[in-house]
Amino acid sequence: MSFDRHTKIAFLGMGLMGSRMATRLLQAGFEVAVWNRTRSACDALIDLGATDLTLQNIADYPVILTCLADDKAALSVYEQIEPFLTAKQVIIDFSSLSVEQTLSLAARAEQKQVQWIDSPVSGGTIGAEQGTLVIFAGGDAQTIQDLSLIYNILSQRVTCMGNTGTGQATKICNQLIVAANSTLIAEAVALAAKAGVDTRLLAPALAGGFADSKPFQILSPRMATHLFEPVQWKVQTLSKDLNNAVQLAAQHQLDIPVAARALQQLQAHQQQGYAEADLASVILQVEQQAK
Repeated sequence: MSFDRHTKIAFLGMGLMGSRMATRLLQAGFEVAVWNRTRSACDALIDLGATDLTLQNIADYPVILTCLADDKAALSVYEQIEPFLTAKQVIIDFSSLSVEQTLSLAARAEQKQVQWIDSPVSGGTIGAEQGTLVIFAGGDAQTIQDLSLIYNILSQRVTCMGNTGTGQATKICNQLIVAANSTLIAEAVALAAKAGVDTRLLAPALAGGFADSKPFQILSPRMATHLFEPVQWKVQTLSKDLNNAVQLAAQHQLDIPVAARALQQLQAHQQQGYAEADLASVILQVEQQAK
């Protein structure tokens, strides 16, 4: 199947990432219809020229993009659109889900002769705004290639990782590193502060060294200054992703103790009322423990 700029796109999920990705597609000239469980989240996109999507009309859109919070949300939305799906449609799922849920949804879509391409992303809200995301795709390689025009608006690179579910498995490994690393960065910033270091200097001082990374350059200045707005990574999102990593490892009888400990830390922080807060706020938990 060929896709071009005249291909109509339905985009479901206008959260931090989805709204920015939909904006880029609109600005590139695509005809995009948007939907969100909380209708008001679509208002800004409709002002930019998006169509207000009615799920019963989903059959009019050859390409369906989804960017949803978690397994539960993805299942709920899929069940709402399932009765209206038609053969030869393609669902590109940008959500970060468990491999198990992805395989289940893809199997249900296949029964409707709809292709499912799991395409979780990395790069955060800045990457979504600038179109510099990296995408890990799982599914039919030719279909992924055919979708290049859409992927290229949203990302700097898309890699087909293998069959359905491998995109999500790759994203889970990515998030394992990011989430576990965030707790270690918080410990490093807290320790540096206790030792009398001006922690605002950590990011430039460590830049280019072996300890440097994009998460470090983003998180350490925020942690040093307690600047947690605007939200770039939600604590509950990284906690969910890290839980998926621990669960996937358990399914394969693999012990990953560092990730398990980081998950406990993020879950504890989430339960203290920081679920919707930026990931950098985990420094507060480390500092509180030190008192």
